[in-house]
Amino acid sequence: MAEAFGALALIINFIGYRQNRVNHYRLISALGLACLSTHFFLLGAMAAGVGCSLASLRNIIALWHRSLMLVVVFVVIHLLFFAYEWWVLQHDWRIILAYASAIIFVLGSILLQRTHHIRQWFILAEGLGLAYAVSVGSVFGSIFNISNLTSISIKLYQDRANDKSRI
Repeated sequence: MAEAFGALALIINFIGYRQNRVNHYRLISALGLACLSTHFFLLGAMAAGVGCSLASLRNIIALWHRSLMLVVVFVVIHLLFFAYEWWVLQHDWRIILAYASAIIFVLGSILLQRTHHIRQWFILAEGLGLAYAVSVGSVFGSIFNISNLTSISIKLYQDRANDKSRI
């Protein structure tokens, strides 16, 4: 069941990263992240489940509100969950990868308004997410991140090619 949610997340997010309008990306991405969150919770990977749940909520809120206060609220929530997992649940060092990725996504998805800049910012976040997914044995989580990195790279290449053709 976990892998089915991972596969659905992969399909939805592939569509999301192909969007050229920021709010279309945010909405489709929110749906994919909700599926991915379910995938990680079913695998017992709490850090990624929490991060993806918050990311889905964040993307929905960011459709209408983008402010520094929203960034602060989401970063603080991530840090509180990290502290809980680290000190109370005593999860291992791998959660650092998941929470660092999630915080980068928060900063990029709320503060940046151009899809090109969002894609550039998300390369690091997706790389950290991939490292976490591999470390917890998430097949579709890994494929999800690889697919996202591929989609980002393709779109950045297309953007660059389009910019050169206008010159």
